[in-house]
Amino acid sequence: MKKLLFIPVVILMLLVSCSHAPDYSPRKVNYDRDICAQCLMGIADQQYAVQAINSYGDVLWFDDIGCLNEYMKGPEWKKFVDGKKVQIWVGDSQHKDKWLDATKAYYTFGKHTPMGYGYSAVAQPGDSTFTYEQMLKRIDEGKTMREEFLKKHKMMGKGMKKNKK
Repeated sequence: MKKLLFIPVVILMLLVSCSHAPDYSPRKVNYDRDICAQCLMGIADQQYAVQAINSYGDVLWFDDIGCLNEYMKGPEWKKFVDGKKVQIWVGDSQHKDKWLDATKAYYTFGKHTPMGYGYSAVAQPGDSTFTYEQMLKRIDEGKTMREEFLKKHKMMGKGMKKNKK
């Protein structure tokens, strides 16, 4: 009788150990090797960083919420999502080492962010904050600081070139 009870218990234990719920919790930034999936820059500031975690536990990093927005338009994003849930975390710009659910966070505009989109996440709404959807739409409409950012960085490069004779 004990042997008959033992077999179903072992099978049940194997089934339970093989099936696990995906871990969607935010990951810690590894500044030595985590890079933005869109622009390939290293993650340098957690307060503007974004991480997307799929149902397989794979993580995509972005150094700016604008980079995530651009990446979401491409075919690689569809492969990453694979029709399943994706959890997106964004760094809280007011609290170091704190992550916010990107879709529930509010966004301010005007800070100098790593790639110049100008949007930073906060936990509470304010007089001039935007929802996740509003922020993405504004980026698509070109309401960013990106053009100023690109001009500034192009001008920096010109001054560093040597004259050729």
